[in-house]
Amino acid sequence: MKKENNGMQMQKADGYEDIIHLPHHVSERRPHMPLAERAAQFLPFAALSGYDDVIRETARYTGKKIQLDESAKAVLDQKLGILSQQITEHPQICVTYFLPDEKKEGGSYVTAEGIVQKIDGFSGTIFLEDGRKIPVGDILDFFYF
Repeated sequence: MKKENNGMQMQKADGYEDIIHLPHHVSERRPHMPLAERAAQFLPFAALSGYDDVIRETARYTGKKIQLDESAKAVLDQKLGILSQQITEHPQICVTYFLPDEKKEGGSYVTAEGIVQKIDGFSGTIFLEDGRKIPVGDILDFFYF
């Protein structure tokens, strides 16, 4: 259908003149879908389930273990010797050590505070009274008070 407007010809673009004024169809067999369910059918589909978790895990930062030089190892050995002599007094220590990551290469440095229960020279482990085990080879530094 063509209309004239100010001397120019315009064509009606919709083409629904025959049905535009009819009432909206309501099904007699199916109930009306709630608005929340209608919206849910347009949510994005996750074709690769778990992919977001893998990306998040890959992006998670893990640090590298610091390798101590010989002088730092000697100082640490002296401190451990003094600590083992005072083990009967159950000294309280604050230790910074490397904690390996359980899921990927690397880890992070953590600081723990606790009372020393025993030092096992054979396995190279410091046992704290709260049950934590700290490998001597992973210790960066510690002090006791």
